[in-house]
Amino acid sequence: MHPEGNPLKGVALVVAATLLFAAGDTLGKHLSMLYAATLILSARYLINLVLVLITMWPRHRSAVWRTRRTGLVLLRGLFLAFATITMLLALKVMPVAESVAIIYITPVLLMLASGPILGERVSALGWVCAALGFAGVLLIARPGSGLDPWGVALCLLNAVLGSGYHLLTRILTRTETTMALLFHTALVGSILSIGMTLALGVPLWPDAPDAGLVLVYATCATLGHLLLTSAYREAPASTLAPVNYMHIAFATLLGWLVFHQLPDALAFAGMALIAAAGLLAAWRASR
Repeated sequence: MHPEGNPLKGVALVVAATLLFAAGDTLGKHLSMLYAATLILSARYLINLVLVLITMWPRHRSAVWRTRRTGLVLLRGLFLAFATITMLLALKVMPVAESVAIIYITPVLLMLASGPILGERVSALGWVCAALGFAGVLLIARPGSGLDPWGVALCLLNAVLGSGYHLLTRILTRTETTMALLFHTALVGSILSIGMTLALGVPLWPDAPDAGLVLVYATCATLGHLLLTSAYREAPASTLAPVNYMHIAFATLLGWLVFHQLPDALAFAGMALIAAAGLLAAWRASR
């Protein structure tokens, strides 16, 4: 955060970003039920790549893609690309609210992984966070909940991949520039998704209206990440971490409005436990 940062502006940016993410999730669910996930992913990453090049290359030139630990940078891009694929596949068979809530177990998984990988000690409070988070997932995905087991597994895989992505981000920010990380994330995602699309084929191409929705989906994801990055220039992570959970609230609202899907009472309780676990983990990190 810069000395002249505005915390209130930071909070507003995170609210806007989480609304865009929830809108993207809702559009992603609609599109994934009609078209191949790899095709949707290709559009998202290509738009991301074009925006990064337009905004950064004229000023920074080759510094945009210059890295010191290229292997880890590319691995980080693969983690995010596969996480995005798992999310689209999960949304195809899962309600938006429950899908988004389950992936918010990521901060807890990241905290647990930081122990053996980064040598950070997991305190008693950390284990409480983990227990709360996993209890929340169990409440959402309990037997009799009606959720697709394959979809739940994909959401959990997304959380694992997301934890790997964030862990590598923490490691690489010591040696790499933000723009290089952004560029290679977009580049890896574009190459992977286009390659998979060509290999698997496209059974159905979007018509004009749906092509517009694909464009909106990709723009929501890209703009959401840009707003989120801007927010952390205005306020510290400890201030903004709780606001990120507006994503679950917006996803629940949009899932109900668009698909008429509303979690039951136990699922809402599970969401609350996951949010509490994430907030405690963020508070612990800020300490």
